[in-house]
Amino acid sequence: MRPTTQRIWLAVLFLLVGVPLVYPIWLGVASAFVTDDGSFTLFHVLNVFNDPVLREGLINAFLIASATTTIAVVIALPLALLSARTTFVGKPLLSTLILAPLILPPFVGAIGMRQLLGREGAVNALLIDLHAIVNPIDFIGQGGFALIVLLEAIALFPILYLNLYAAIANLDPAMEEAATNLGAGSWKRFFRVTLPLIRPGLFAGGTIVFVWSFTELGTPLMLEFTKTTPVQIFNGIKEMEASRQPYALTAVMLCATILSYTVGRLILGGKGHAMLAKASAGGGMKKLSGTSGRLAALAFASVAFVAMLPHFGVIGTALAANGRWYQTLLPASLTDDHFVQALTHPLAAGSVRNSIIFAGIATVIDVVVGLFVARLLVRGTVRGRGLLDALVMLPLAVPGLVFAFGLVAASLRWPFNEGGPLHFVGDILGPTPNPVPFLILAYAVRRLPYVVRSAAAGLEQTSVALEEAGYNLGASRWRVTRKIVLPLLAANIAAGAILAFCFAMLEVSDSLILAQRESDYPITKAIFSLAERLGDGPGVASALGVWAMAFLAIALAAAAALVGKKAGANFRG
Repeated sequence: MRPTTQRIWLAVLFLLVGVPLVYPIWLGVASAFVTDDGSFTLFHVLNVFNDPVLREGLINAFLIASATTTIAVVIALPLALLSARTTFVGKPLLSTLILAPLILPPFVGAIGMRQLLGREGAVNALLIDLHAIVNPIDFIGQGGFALIVLLEAIALFPILYLNLYAAIANLDPAMEEAATNLGAGSWKRFFRVTLPLIRPGLFAGGTIVFVWSFTELGTPLMLEFTKTTPVQIFNGIKEMEASRQPYALTAVMLCATILSYTVGRLILGGKGHAMLAKASAGGGMKKLSGTSGRLAALAFASVAFVAMLPHFGVIGTALAANGRWYQTLLPASLTDDHFVQALTHPLAAGSVRNSIIFAGIATVIDVVVGLFVARLLVRGTVRGRGLLDALVMLPLAVPGLVFAFGLVAASLRWPFNEGGPLHFVGDILGPTPNPVPFLILAYAVRRLPYVVRSAAAGLEQTSVALEEAGYNLGASRWRVTRKIVLPLLAANIAAGAILAFCFAMLEVSDSLILAQRESDYPITKAIFSLAERLGDGPGVASALGVWAMAFLAIALAAAAALVGKKAGANFRG
C-alpha cells in the first residue's frame, strides 16, 4: 500500500474510531466545568466533595474498589503460585472451575446470593438445622456493602489470577536459584525476588479489578445500595437537562480512575526487572503428593466452591417454584417454568431478540473496521499507527459507565438534539426514545479491541510473502484480501468476533443506562427489571441469567478452540 493511500486510510480510521469514542467522553466530562451561560467553573466539581451525600458515595465507591482488589489479590496470588509451580491430583479440573465467575456478571450473581445469604435464605436454614444458631444472621448487612465486595471479589479475582499466573510462569528460575544460593529463605525470596519480578502482572490485573469495581453499576443497583457514585450517576440521568451534578460526578469518577491508574503504575507498574530467560509454563513443576497435594487441592476446591456460590444461587432460584425456597437449604419444589418463560415471556424473549440484533450488528461493524485497523497496524508503515493502536485500545481503560453517560450527553446535544440534522437517528431521554443506534454504537466501540487484537495477532503470524505472491500474479488488493488474507485469518477473526458478540450481549453499564423503554431492553436490563418484580420475577430473571451463562460458556469454549492455546496472545498490547 502506497504511503499516500495509508495516510488516507489512517485519517479515515481515526475518524471512524476516534469520534464515536472521544466525543461522548469529552461531552460528559467537559459539561461539568461550564455554567449555563458557557463560562468556565469548578463549582459543580467542587460541590461533589462539599455535598456530604455525594462525598459519601465517592468514598464508598473507593472503599468497595479497595476492598475488592485486596481480597482478589489475597485469593489470586497464592493460587497462581501453586498453579504455575506445582502439580497435584485434580489440578486441571480445579484450575478450570475457579474461572467459572468469568461466565456470570456479578450483578446477576447478586440474585442468587440474596437467596443464599438472606435472613430466610439457605445458609441461615442450614445453620439453624445444625443448631449452630438460633436466630437468622444478617449476612447481607445493612445496605449490602459487604455482599457487594464479596460478589465483585469472587467475580473479578480470575482476571488477577490469569495475569499473575502468566507472570509467574514466565519467571527466570535462575533468579530465585541465585537468591537461594545466597542464603535467602522462602519468604525473603518471595518479597525480594519473586514479587518485584511479577509486579507488571500484578499491576495489569489489579488495575482492571480496581477500575471495574470502582465503576461497577449493576451489583450495587441490584442490591439497592444507592450510596455509591455509579448509582448516583445512574439516578441522575433523568436530571441531565436541568442539573450539572451528573456531569460533575462523571468527571470526578473519570479523574479518580486516571489518578488511581497513575498511582498504581508508580507503585507497581514501574520499569520491570530484566531477566536473562523465561521459564516454560510447564517446566520444573514440583509434584505435590500426600498431605501437601491434598492441601493444594483443598485450597483450589474451597475457592472454586465459593466462586460458584452465585452460580448455585442463580440456578436454584431459576429452578425453584414460586415461594418454595424459603427457610430451607434446597428448594421445596422444582419447576422448569421459569426457563420456558425466559424464552417466551414478552420482556425476556424480547430482550434476547434485542441483544442478538444489537450485538450482532455491532460485531459486524467491529469485524469490518477491526480488519482495516489491523491491516494498517501490522502491514502499514505510515507514522501515526501507534496513536491509532492506543485509540483502539482506549475503550478497555475507559469505564463503561463514563462512556454510556457520554452517549446520553451526546444525544442531548447537536446534531442529535431536537432540531439537529441527526435527530431522526435516535433519542434516549425523549418522550418516544429510540436508543437502538446508541446501544449498537456503544457495543461496537467497547468491543472493537477484541477483534483488532485477534486480527492483528493473525496477521503477525502470517507471512506477507503470501500476499505479495498474489499481487505479483496480477490480483487486485480486494481479490488478495478475499482469497488469501481472509481465509488465513478466518479462525482469528471468528474468535475475536465471538468474544465481541458475547461480551456485547452481556454488557451491563451501557444497557442499564441507554435502554429506557421495555421494548428496547437488552438481556441485562431485562434481568435487572425482572429481578425487581414480585412473584416469579426473580425466577425468570435467574433463568434468563442461566441461559446467558450457558451461552457465554459455549461461545468462550468455541473461541478457545478456534485459536487454540495461543488465544492469550490476541490480547497482548
